[in-house]
Amino acid sequence: MIKAVNDKRPVNLDLSTIHVPLPAYVSITHRITGVMLFVGVGILLWMLDVSLTSAEGFAKVQECLDSFFAKLIVCGVVSAFIYHTVAGIRHLIMDMGYGETLEGGVKGAKAVAVVSAVLIVIAGGWIW
Repeated sequence: MIKAVNDKRPVNLDLSTIHVPLPAYVSITHRITGVMLFVGVGILLWMLDVSLTSAEGFAKVQECLDSFFAKLIVCGVVSAFIYHTVAGIRHLIMDMGYGETLEGGVKGAKAVAVVSAVLIVIAGGWIW
């Protein structure tokens, strides 16, 4: 009979019992905002293309941007951009060797959350 090499490994299949630290949430959200930016930039480039085709196209985009749904999309893309940029700066700072400890990672994650929230609220007020 052949035994597995790591037969005494703990098996935890209940994902609700796993504690995920704040830096993990910040990192996961950084990836999600990257995907949001990929999609959102396509929408914004399409709107730019329509607005540059003619005066009627510009008026059409301007009218569209007055709607609630369009403002929501623009606000979402701007929020994703702000968060992704702030979290990216945190990653660059960590690449330089600062904040690589557990305590530094938690402090950096908190700073990303606070700075992003403040900038998103400011940008949201400017958009609406």
